[in-house]
Amino acid sequence: MLILISDAFDKGLPATLARFGEVTDDKARLPEATVVLVRSKTKCTKEYMDGAPQLKLIIRGGVGLDNVDREYAKTKGIIVKNTPAASSIAVAELAMALMSAISARVIEGHMTMANGQWAKKELKRTELYGKTLGLIGAGRIASEVAKRAKAFGMNVIAYDPYLKESDYARLVPMDELLASADYVSLHTPLTDETKGMINADAIAKMKDGVVIINSGRGKCINEPDLAAALRDGKVRAFGTDVWFSDPPPADCPLLTAPNVFMTPHIGAETKENLLRIGAEVEKIIESFAASA
Repeated sequence: MLILISDAFDKGLPATLARFGEVTDDKARLPEATVVLVRSKTKCTKEYMDGAPQLKLIIRGGVGLDNVDREYAKTKGIIVKNTPAASSIAVAELAMALMSAISARVIEGHMTMANGQWAKKELKRTELYGKTLGLIGAGRIASEVAKRAKAFGMNVIAYDPYLKESDYARLVPMDELLASADYVSLHTPLTDETKGMINADAIAKMKDGVVIINSGRGKCINEPDLAAALRDGKVRAFGTDVWFSDPPPADCPLLTAPNVFMTPHIGAETKENLLRIGAEVEKIIESFAASA
């Protein structure tokens, strides 16, 4: 079989997968590929799959499958898999890093010192200890965030309409979460239900001075509504690793809104996580090869 690695994976993965067949990163060879490995950059649309007549398996290295047309893949008999367990720790650590950096004023402290200022009196920190963290979505990544937040002494609540209980957070209705949380952290897939869910109406139900963190999906945020809330101070700060597109367009309102702390979709980009993804990919292909 021909295995096409279409996006960035661990550099050692081609050698690991060589026992299953030829491995290439030459995207021009898509028509020959039996297996395609993607992350978030490659979009496996109807047109993409129509251009791959030999394709039998798509593996998305990561949690979400927003970039794969699963319904169309099903009509063509293409198996779609992902690696949901691999990225949980990496993304959870980044979500906690954004929360901690915002509360501790780390970025402002660094920038003022780099500009020759000594802003000791001006930079007033807050603590995560004793604050309430509201998780929207209570799956794998959110559970890892909850464990770390509890180690900081935070009270953790969560909203997830698809779960009846959680080992790591107290499940509450959405309105209760929005009204109670000092920090709101998003961990949902992108669906019709979640698209734009953090909008003016949802923000109005939140505490004044709330901090919002998004390491889930960029399109779950209504960008103009959130930018307006940041400008008027309703939302104290927004930390995000995810965007409407990679990269965001120059006119994205969050790029110029105050108190936005941003990273370029690097949540899963740890050396350790790429190794975990590679190990899961190997198991998936091994199972596929055994059943072929």
